[in-house]
Amino acid sequence: MSEFNNRIDAQRKILEIVNSHRWAEELFGLSSGALKRWADINGVSSGAPLCIALNEAAGKLFFLANKSQEQVTDEYQLLAAEVEELTAAIVLLRNSLKTTRV
Repeated sequence: MSEFNNRIDAQRKILEIVNSHRWAEELFGLSSGALKRWADINGVSSGAPLCIALNEAAGKLFFLANKSQEQVTDEYQLLAAEVEELTAAIVLLRNSLKTTRV
């Protein structure tokens, strides 16, 4: 159960980081559809470092979700660590944004 909670907490943390910036529309989830909608509405290029980091984190979290029913493996632990690194990168990218809307 703690792996599930950690994954949910990681998703929540990423959303809070992104949404701490003033956007035209907040990011409501990490699904590909939610990310695309957020990027389109806020004028964020799919090639922007923030968008790339968000998509990468979302993909890793999706993989972890599919593995959460299995025994925690080295691969699972590695991906969880990579999500933590991506979260730190998202903080830096978010902090580099201007305080006004993009």
